[in-house]
Amino acid sequence: MNTLYVTTPEAYLTKDGENVVIRVKEKDIFRIPVLNIEGIVTFGYIGASPALMKMCAERNVGLCFLSANGQFQGRVSGPTKGNVLLRRTQYRIADDANKSLEISRLFIAGKIANSRTVIDRFKRDHISSDKQLSLFLSVSEKLKRSKNQALVAESSDTLRGIEGEAATTYFSVFNQMIISQCEDFPFNGRNRRPPKDKVNALLSFVYTLLNHEVQSALETVGLDPYVGFLHTDRPGRASLALDMMEELRAYLADRLVLSLINRKQISGKGFVEHGDNGIVMDEDIRKGVLLAWQKRKKETIIHPYLNEVETMTSDGQRRLRQVARQCLNYGQRVQNSVFECSVSPAQFTELRLKLSDIIDHKKDSIRFYFLGNNYSKRVEYIGVVTSYNVEDELII
Repeated sequence: MNTLYVTTPEAYLTKDGENVVIRVKEKDIFRIPVLNIEGIVTFGYIGASPALMKMCAERNVGLCFLSANGQFQGRVSGPTKGNVLLRRTQYRIADDANKSLEISRLFIAGKIANSRTVIDRFKRDHISSDKQLSLFLSVSEKLKRSKNQALVAESSDTLRGIEGEAATTYFSVFNQMIISQCEDFPFNGRNRRPPKDKVNALLSFVYTLLNHEVQSALETVGLDPYVGFLHTDRPGRASLALDMMEELRAYLADRLVLSLINRKQISGKGFVEHGDNGIVMDEDIRKGVLLAWQKRKKETIIHPYLNEVETMTSDGQRRLRQVARQCLNYGQRVQNSVFECSVSPAQFTELRLKLSDIIDHKKDSIRFYFLGNNYSKRVEYIGVVTSYNVEDELII
């Protein structure tokens, strides 16, 4: 499902029945059923009615308020849901320095590995000289060493030092990956609060969008986004969201910014210097970035250990989309590949047949879990059986 981004000046958000309504000067300009969105992000001085906030909280639709230049202002969310035992485990790990360090190592190693992937991808596709090739080979090798060091770091402070050094190495060649509109988008290193150039303004803006998505995902599964393992606790800071987004920065955010510039999807004319706020994007640039971000979110990212419906090929991706559409006709998406449906026996039989016709039974796998007192005996499969019952005897 989509996130609703509201950038229209003087807009006011309210509700009408089960719909989110956007009004400008007492005139309704847009409405959408709340069931069709997973979050709302507003920019600038935009208000919202208490009734809308209540509906969003009850429906687990995140309502986030950002300033005109993308700085976080506030967030409305409902009560934390999910398994309380999960959160208690999270708190115990966060209080254990050794266990927190184990998890933090993986966050940073993943971040450095993905940064190196961006470097290697540019090295493969866009190197223009032997000198540049030598530079990128050197940077790639340094990042490889940093990743290995992160995996064996003996303390959180050491790990932060490795992460900082790797980030400096990565951003030292970021300007060379801008191969179009170079004069309009100079980059001399990472800076923020406020961003002092156009590239940093774009990076900070997309990082804010990524943070919103990660925080919403954590709340959806019942984790506390404010209790992290690497980022220290601070009132009002979503530390776990910051931890989780580390390895997604390069893959989702940095690559998007580079693509927007190099493909000339945005120009340098839509940025203005705004005093203490640094460089700020105008409304057209902001909308262009949001559209690209929405499209980027819809791309399938395949995890090697979580591949259920085969999506390595275009046919597999098509089947996955068809399965999702059919499931949404009978229920709602509760996680990326998990759907909750309340159906009669006849409707279940109908849905099962439709999904069976879509999938490739030699490659794909779909599991049906029947909720209730006897759920452990009511798990059905179609396609390849790729899992086991953890309560059965396991003979390897």
